Amino acid sequence: MAIPTPEVGLVLNYAYLWHDEHRRGLEEGRKNRPSVIVLKTMRAKDGETIVMVLPITHSAPINPELAVETPARVKAHLGLDDERSWVVVDEGNQFVWPGYDLRKIPGSVDDYAYGFIPPKLFWKIIEAMKAVHAKGGVKSTPRNP
Repeated sequence: MAIPTPEVGLVLNYAYLWHDEHRRGLEEGRKNRPSVIVLKTMRAKDGETIVMVLPITHSAPINPELAVETPARVKAHLGLDDERSWVVVDEGNQFVWPGYDLRKIPGSVDDYAYGFIPPKLFWKIIEAMKAVHAKGGVKSTPRNP
């Protein structure tokens, strides 16, 4: 499979750059991780597609309002490991599609995406992200011009 069409709910293998790493001047993510597309828009000035992805991590959130747990059956459906994981909703990476940081899934020849999360989980993530935004915002890290 070639680079997929960007669609909300699609989980990618992505070199995610945490916001605190970006603030320290880093430009590359230290680890490839599953990340879900939560926003897709077209930039008016040049017609480029812009997406925002949220990271999926094994680290349990200190504040449960800042993450949504990924159910085991969803992780199995996507082909992810069986450790507990959370989608972080208080920060994301924004980039022009397809960007430089898409990575092939380990062990695949040409796959960059694990698949789609179910709509019910996607909307739970969006609602949690909106709640964080209402309380002060979601940190967006730009990854390319």
